[in-house]
Amino acid sequence: MIVYRLSRSKYSADLSGKGAEKSGGRWNSKGVAMVYTSNSRALCTAEVAVHIALGIVPSDYELVTIEIPDDSLKQASIEDLPADWRSFPHPDSTQKLGDRFIMEGVFLVLKVPSVVVQGEYNFLINPKHEAAKKVRVIGTEPFLFDKRLFIKF
Repeated sequence: MIVYRLSRSKYSADLSGKGAEKSGGRWNSKGVAMVYTSNSRALCTAEVAVHIALGIVPSDYELVTIEIPDDSLKQASIEDLPADWRSFPHPDSTQKLGDRFIMEGVFLVLKVPSVVVQGEYNFLINPKHEAAKKVRVIGTEPFLFDKRLFIKF
């Protein structure tokens, strides 16, 4: 299966989950390594854009194309998610769900619905899973954001 990730150029080959481990996110607490990817380039763009202040156009990003095995994937159905999973700022409940996924170590990938774009999915990779060695970057390319996403009209 092919998934995508947008990251600063200096981190584009890094699939360790260290960035998410340092800062935490919707699906992981600080101290828990996780690699966030999306099912499309467009979703990656939207997922980055919601975290950037208006007026700041992100620069020095690369689009990373990643191949993941799809034989170790768990899908989180909306019914299984905490009632507040879409909340902003993100709730502890989703972090606990993601932390549990990582700590249990049963699956390599957790497929979760995107909060940003309904009907799209993010794929959360457990970099400590034994099958993580099968995850591979198959391409990187410079990515330029359209400045209209970041300016106020």
